[in-house]
Amino acid sequence: METDGGGYTPPGVEDFLWDSVLPGVLPDWMNKPFFQAVIGAALVIILWWIASRRLKTQPSKAQFAAEYIYEFIRNGVARDILHEDFRRFLPYLLGLFSFLLINNWFGEFFLFMYPTFSNVGYAYGLAILSWLVYVGAGFKKWGPGFLKKALIPEGVPAPLLIMVIPLEFLATFITRPVTLALRLFANLFAGHLVVMVFVVGGGFLLTYADNTFYNVAGGVSLAFSLIILLLELFIGALQAYIFTVLTAQYVSTSIAEAH
Repeated sequence: METDGGGYTPPGVEDFLWDSVLPGVLPDWMNKPFFQAVIGAALVIILWWIASRRLKTQPSKAQFAAEYIYEFIRNGVARDILHEDFRRFLPYLLGLFSFLLINNWFGEFFLFMYPTFSNVGYAYGLAILSWLVYVGAGFKKWGPGFLKKALIPEGVPAPLLIMVIPLEFLATFITRPVTLALRLFANLFAGHLVVMVFVVGGGFLLTYADNTFYNVAGGVSLAFSLIILLLELFIGALQAYIFTVLTAQYVSTSIAEAH
């Protein structure tokens, strides 16, 4: 990006702010991240519906990929963490991972070039949804006794409860969803910003007049941005996995016998 004087202006926070896709027609919140989230949700539903149709004993490549993802979440996340209770939460965990993966990878596809969860509002929204799932699971199993179970660990001496209860309340009902959201947001925001710096800066240097060194450096910067894009694919998948694992662990602590 260039200023009016022809100088270089690096990408910043303002590049993550979006107006309505149809200003004056649709409200401001119906912007690019909103429609990416809608498209991502639709893709999750459509792709898993297609994957569940006409299953074959000898799977096609598409069926093999779908089965691999399903078994990865079923066996590597849900069953390993939730044990005998995993079946109740498997649909949510599978849908959560799929939704996260698609929206994270939107940042590397040229049609979108923006990871949905680099907008912190969407990260908080998904974290709140997971919070409702694990708190709801706790109340469903334990009733009002879930509050006592969540806030008063076993074996804590009575004089310490005045300190322990507020800390447990913060950890269970505030810190968990906040850190869950911020971890996802910060990784995707930072990764996308780095890509933008290399692409925009590289483009500026590549077209800089009468300076061969800048032109070469710009070409190297653009080439390096492709490597970072590949790294972001891995980070997007990793963050989807971490978010899903932590959600499963929080559900597990809500329904476990011991605190």
